Amino acid sequence: MREVLRPVMTIWWREVVRFLRQRSRMFSAAAQPLVFWLLLGGGLSSSFRANSVPTGIGYIEYFYPGVVTLVLLFTAIFSTISVVQDRREGFLQGVLVAPVQRWQVVLGQALGGTTLAFLQGAMFLALAPAIGMSLAFFFQSPLVGVLLLLSFGLTNLGLIIAWRMDSTQGFHAIMNLILVPIWMLSGAFFPASGAPIWLEWAMKINPLTYGVAALRRCLYLDNPLGAGDVPQLGVSLLVTGLFCVVAYFGAARTAYRSSNVV
Repeated sequence: MREVLRPVMTIWWREVVRFLRQRSRMFSAAAQPLVFWLLLGGGLSSSFRANSVPTGIGYIEYFYPGVVTLVLLFTAIFSTISVVQDRREGFLQGVLVAPVQRWQVVLGQALGGTTLAFLQGAMFLALAPAIGMSLAFFFQSPLVGVLLLLSFGLTNLGLIIAWRMDSTQGFHAIMNLILVPIWMLSGAFFPASGAPIWLEWAMKINPLTYGVAALRRCLYLDNPLGAGDVPQLGVSLLVTGLFCVVAYFGAARTAYRSSNVV
């Protein structure tokens, strides 16, 4: 077991150290969602009206779980793009010719990105008192588990894309085409109720919708009505867990099938 875990933990630690040494990544992963939250939340707060949002919940408060998810998404993207850089610098080729299984490489990368995304998301939760929420929910709810599941799933989704790319430009193009719309159609930006029927169904089949719903449920455990019309916590956790499993096996399969890394 030690021999199996050693390469996984080595790659995990490398991802963490590299992130901490690149302060620009730390700043941009947290600052950009914060700017989105303040500008969009402030701009739309006076005109935002939705039947599924409880009375008294302004747009800044409604948008808060979505911004936390955006922090996780951006951190996962910035961590998985290192796969493209490692390929260009030759590090990935050196790892793959070593006696290490590719699923171990993928797991180490996924755990590294999960750790970074979770820490960034937990730090952003410190802003909860600004919208009238107590930080006690962080210790009294399954919020930690939800953050870990979301971080792991989003990181593996980024790895599926990164293992196929040979340029950072291509990675950013796919990110803008796939990952950002997935976030926007998760109920983070606007609720499903009131949307066109085709858009509502797109949100229902989006696995990230249930991750954002689980996050909302955890934030409003003491006031279930405050979460609005979103899936129940049990269903949301189940779908999010399945999303993590499928995303990881998808990333591992992509790594095994990639022929342009050696």
